[in-house]
Amino acid sequence: MSSPRNKRYTRRQHFIETLLGAAMLGGRLSALSYRIGLHGKLGVTRHTLTLPSERRLAQPLKIAFASDFHAGRTTHAAIFDDLFARIASEQPDVLLLGGDYITGPATHAEVLSARLAHCHPPLGKFAVFGNHDLSTDDALIADLFERAGVRMLVNRSITLAAPFSEVSICGMDDPWTGAPDAAATFDGAGAVRLLLMHAPDGLLKLRGQRYDIGFAGHTHGGQIALPDGTPIIMPQGPLSRPYYYGRFPVQGNGDLIVTRGIGCGGIPVRINADPELVICTVQ
Repeated sequence: MSSPRNKRYTRRQHFIETLLGAAMLGGRLSALSYRIGLHGKLGVTRHTLTLPSERRLAQPLKIAFASDFHAGRTTHAAIFDDLFARIASEQPDVLLLGGDYITGPATHAEVLSARLAHCHPPLGKFAVFGNHDLSTDDALIADLFERAGVRMLVNRSITLAAPFSEVSICGMDDPWTGAPDAAATFDGAGAVRLLLMHAPDGLLKLRGQRYDIGFAGHTHGGQIALPDGTPIIMPQGPLSRPYYYGRFPVQGNGDLIVTRGIGCGGIPVRINADPELVICTVQ
């Protein structure tokens, strides 16, 4: 297995995190929060993208997108069972994962990899890293996910199998804690380009590259918001507030879909910012 990209992360930290992870898995507070509904109600949000006539697909492509799982002490694992049951019922062609798989030790990713191993969209599972993943042993997360059949995309694109051989998943590294490289991300990409990144701030790193529709998370929709959905506290990043949740037109490019994500970061509570699975049909 390769080494973590975060050079400040040491094997001693790995040992300490492993001990802490064993102690914190299935935390009582997150379990209580889930039972009384404070994790929010998982829903499905649907989008449809109609491509220009010159890039129209032979048949619709159904994409499932989920992000910001935050497996660990702040998110009870039962919500992941809810999520993967929804994915199974939706029967997407492809599954995209937007990063921040853990809060705390990388070993928390095991609760996700076990479920991902039993998830089989016919065109594959693809993932990028988030800032939380890159603060710990991202190499361990990558190893766990790859053994579960997930293809990790760090500034690279992968073209789907027929009948979608003109469609590429373009995965760019986290804009601030990673090393994003837009040219490498889109190198060799097909005519139809689906951009997968962790945070909306990735738009600032595109350097003129074109995509048809983008997917990002990071913001949690505020996680705690006013009744109208206005976020109260936002994560860092200049584009987190203007692109806090929803589908946004991007000047000179395709739309960007920003999800509220699945888990809880910081505290095990969501208010007026329910978790969601995004289903996007491209036609």
